[in-house]
Amino acid sequence: MIETHRLTVVEHPLVQHKLSYLRDKETPTVHFRKLANEITLLLTYEATKDLPTEDYEIETPLEEMTAQRISGKKVAVCPVLRAGVGMLDGVLSLVSSARVGFIGMYRDEETLEPVQYYSKLPADLADRDAIVLDPMLATGHSSAAAIDAVKEAGAQSVTLVCIVAAPPGVEHVHEQHPDVHIVCAAVDRGLDERGYIVPGLGDAGDRLYGTK
Repeated sequence: MIETHRLTVVEHPLVQHKLSYLRDKETPTVHFRKLANEITLLLTYEATKDLPTEDYEIETPLEEMTAQRISGKKVAVCPVLRAGVGMLDGVLSLVSSARVGFIGMYRDEETLEPVQYYSKLPADLADRDAIVLDPMLATGHSSAAAIDAVKEAGAQSVTLVCIVAAPPGVEHVHEQHPDVHIVCAAVDRGLDERGYIVPGLGDAGDRLYGTK
């Protein structure tokens, strides 16, 4: 695993094995969806490893003991529509009590700039750790704009979970939001002339939903 205080690249063999199938152009939609959620679950495990815990007294079938439970702020999960929704179940399978918000964002294919068209976020974001889901961190503009929206709604602590990133995207997010921790499965070589990650895995939304 590659880790700094602002970037974690999860190189666990299971993550990389599943990512290889996710990248493969022959992987059908039904398997792509399953793999995206499985990878997100594993990334969420890393993204939440620093959540604070507190002592909690319980009784097992054999005796009383002091166990550990998560304390402090709760979690809000905010997928970026539409592709981020394909990661949502992976997070909720681990953090089932999380509140869910949605940010509608698309990239203008001419300017490569993000356009927000929808936002529905939990009212108590200031009291929660926010996890923004965006599968592809390419130029970083859409992810940074989504983080803007979450912070404007009150979030004080934000983590960005993506599947594949490119160096320009990581750099842009950290320029705009130096406090945000990025967790991903890979940082690829770069971007092509259309702003797509290479080698990447194609358009995550199209591959999740079978559209072209």
